[in-house]
Amino acid sequence: MGSKQIAQETFDEAVQENMVEFEMEPEEAVREAVLQFESQGVDLSNIVKAVRQPASENGQRQKHQILLTLDSLGRAVADSALSELPEQLGSFAAQCKEQLAFRYLAGQNGAYPVVFSACQLASGDRDLMLKAFSTLSALLDGQPDLLDAAGQELLLRSLRERREDAEMTLAGIRCVRNACLKHEQNRQDFVKGGILPLLTGAIVQHGDSADVVRTAALALRIMTFDDDIRVPFGHAHDHAKMIVLENDGLRVLIEAAKAFTANSGVLSELCATLSRLSVRNEFCQEIVDLGGLNFMVTLLADCIDHPDVVKQVLGAIRAVAGNDDVKDAIVDAGGTDLIVLAISHHLANPQICEQGCAALCMLALRKPEHCSVIMEGGGALAALQAMKAHPREVAVQKQACMLIRNLVSRSRDFSQPILEMGAENLITEARAAHRDCDDVAKAALRDLGCKVELRELWTGQKGSLAQ
Repeated sequence: MGSKQIAQETFDEAVQENMVEFEMEPEEAVREAVLQFESQGVDLSNIVKAVRQPASENGQRQKHQILLTLDSLGRAVADSALSELPEQLGSFAAQCKEQLAFRYLAGQNGAYPVVFSACQLASGDRDLMLKAFSTLSALLDGQPDLLDAAGQELLLRSLRERREDAEMTLAGIRCVRNACLKHEQNRQDFVKGGILPLLTGAIVQHGDSADVVRTAALALRIMTFDDDIRVPFGHAHDHAKMIVLENDGLRVLIEAAKAFTANSGVLSELCATLSRLSVRNEFCQEIVDLGGLNFMVTLLADCIDHPDVVKQVLGAIRAVAGNDDVKDAIVDAGGTDLIVLAISHHLANPQICEQGCAALCMLALRKPEHCSVIMEGGGALAALQAMKAHPREVAVQKQACMLIRNLVSRSRDFSQPILEMGAENLITEARAAHRDCDDVAKAALRDLGCKVELRELWTGQKGSLAQ
């Protein structure tokens, strides 16, 4: 994707020029403008790639359809036309959901104050408020900067006052989710405003609603993200601890899973959130004590054909295996065989291969007895097959190298069998192809007993060879 940016007006002028100066048809003019800017390395992801529509009022400049729809919504809000609002909100939300470029252009042209005002107008009408929140959620998707303090307070108040209403709760949480993704300040503000007990409370209150449980679990997980590149240090770890220690988050999530034993989508979401909360040794143990490990292992076995679920469960097992006692519980539950099966079954999926190798790597760390179980179950061979299947995926190569090293670092008897599987060539190739693999590949080769050649870099000056 290109790194250069242009304004919507610049793109629109190029389209108009193609139509006027070169007599192109509208669709051809747009295609030509796209090719022109993309050839210059311009990122057009936020640009509406269409011809502006004639405005309804005489003398008014042409506008894109999303802005014409916004104008109609704005007039309905300004006139407090409650009878018109449902249709106007629905039309605007539908266009926002079509693509980021539409809602970005709307956001740049004052859409947030209009939608926020619509939410305020709808406060006494439940059905209208559902539409207003749905529209707000659509507008915030991908542009959380739009939300202000008044919007945050509106959402928190709604979640508090309407906590018994599953649909309203879901609509509010969706807005919070979109407002907090890739936005650290919004996360911190919502946590200070009391969002965490509202999210865990929603899971308990509406434990029979798959949509509420899944969305609330995702929102909790987003509170533990560190994905805002504008902020050097976030509060992800602190938020995770607050969810567990102050809001009984682990118990809430694991109890919720019991109502959805046949719903892989909900269970996958719960697993992903549990993995984000496994930030302390005692938290990992608590997940096991509460029965979380049993449902993960069962889910992995039952949903082995569903790659999205498998990936999330492997990530959760990898996370809780940071505790040495939990490692034993995973192995005792037959987890190693299921992990190897998952890798082999989804060998074409690099993310599953990465997570599977990483989970086995954690189980093997400081546990020679586990290394024997992994070897007997075909773990080393599965890792090498993953390396062979994904030579360009640095994450797969790195985790597989680390697994091989952990298998042989305290169990040298495994070195020869692993070498006979072709490990040396695969690890050497990984080291040569990926700079990030150099250290772990070198360590794996050394522990396998291979001769490791130091990589040298010629700087162009006599006597200036550097490793």
